[in-house]
Amino acid sequence: MPTRFHKRLQRSLLSVIAFAVIVAAPQQHADSQSALSSQATTPVQLAQTQTVQNAVVAVESVGMTVSDMDRAVAFYSNVLSFKKVSDVEVLGTEYEQLQGLFGVRLRVVKLQLGNELLELTEYLTPKGRPIPIDSCSNDRWFQHSAIAVSDMDQAYQHLRKFKVQHASTAPQRIPDSNQAAAGIRAFYFKDPDGHNLEIIYFPSGKGDPKWQKPTNQIFLGIDHTAIVVSNTAASLKFYRDLLGLRVAGESLNYGTEQEHLNNVQGARLHISGLRSPAGPGIEFLEYLKPTDGRSLPADARPNDLLHWQTTLVVKDVGAIAERLRLNQATFISPKVVTIPEQRLGFKKALIVRDPDGHAMRLVEK
Repeated sequence: MPTRFHKRLQRSLLSVIAFAVIVAAPQQHADSQSALSSQATTPVQLAQTQTVQNAVVAVESVGMTVSDMDRAVAFYSNVLSFKKVSDVEVLGTEYEQLQGLFGVRLRVVKLQLGNELLELTEYLTPKGRPIPIDSCSNDRWFQHSAIAVSDMDQAYQHLRKFKVQHASTAPQRIPDSNQAAAGIRAFYFKDPDGHNLEIIYFPSGKGDPKWQKPTNQIFLGIDHTAIVVSNTAASLKFYRDLLGLRVAGESLNYGTEQEHLNNVQGARLHISGLRSPAGPGIEFLEYLKPTDGRSLPADARPNDLLHWQTTLVVKDVGAIAERLRLNQATFISPKVVTIPEQRLGFKKALIVRDPDGHAMRLVEK
């Protein structure tokens, strides 16, 4: 009897063990697959998954290098109604590291229009080069600030009164056949250093609703900054996937209006608008035709007048810098720089180039 009992017990135990093994096997397989998947995750993929918590929280300002600060301030104040909000001179190792140049002494002026900021930088030392006289709107160093206006005709006549240099032949209206941008009117012109600017009118239902509010002002604020890109997909990887900006809209623009706006014969553009939670947008201009736009010169430096830099506010500039390094971005600043006494309005910063060489200054408040 005891022998028979022990045999039954052994059979029961074997059945239980076999069942446990069968049940556990799928979970062990899943665990091992999870471990393999984790091991297969590259540093780049891991960094990209952190984009959400380290994304850009605001586009704070659009800026450019100018040759004569007093002349530039007079132009933007008198012609375009900007107001000066700060004016500082800085020098020292930290600014040399930030700008990637030795021996810099900078005069930096911030101007405000509406809720948006324009930042002008004059290099007292060392001086840079002028914008190439043969620059075209499809060259990949092209960038502009788009200033929203309440009335295009009034704005254009105002610019004519100050004899601004035309880039477009005249204000252009996007035709109704382009549903995404129908009725928008725009005009390109240049500041005293040759930087491209745009005035843009948004009809009802287009653009930010704040541009349609009743006002006596002609010039309202900066809607976006536009940059020429060679490949929209590559630029989206940088701005959307690594920096966390969102795509707000896109359109295909072509025809005589677009050609005369950009002053490029046969212009056919894929345009993408990106936004952060606050501040002006960043707009991609990819020229599908013509494709002969020139790349940023390999020896371009921040003290050259073709240099623009858009300031993006982030919560952790160190984390963003690491993610950009893992994705082999090109840096102007060799490292994250701590700014003494926050003379420029931020405590840490880094300047990096996008895939086409446009400079983005990432700052931590």
